[in-house]
Amino acid sequence: MRELLQCKIHKAIITEADVSYVGSVTIDSDLLDRIDLWPGQKVLIVSNTSGSRLETYVIRGESGTGEICINGAAAHLIKEGEEVIIIGFQFSDKPIEPKCILVDKNNKFVRDL
Repeated sequence: MRELLQCKIHKAIITEADVSYVGSVTIDSDLLDRIDLWPGQKVLIVSNTSGSRLETYVIRGESGTGEICINGAAAHLIKEGEEVIIIGFQFSDKPIEPKCILVDKNNKFVRDL
């Protein structure tokens, strides 16, 4: 088994960073459904703005809001307004076709990558 790229949201903008929240990243459910990320699934978040990298898990956000909220201690590393890449991985014993998308400044789907 190898851990492979399953999906990616490219050039997303963090809409909120809430240190008081228990933890994780909240993502608009429209984006989750488009790339097949599940609530509770581990993701890597890479900031194009600051260079910070962190792992956390997904919480389903409200559909159509464009929200991508960094929660808990991770909010010390990645702040509101930063541009990020959100990456999901999958274990597989054979190659898989990843679902990668580009979003605009409002975190709305632009196109497949």
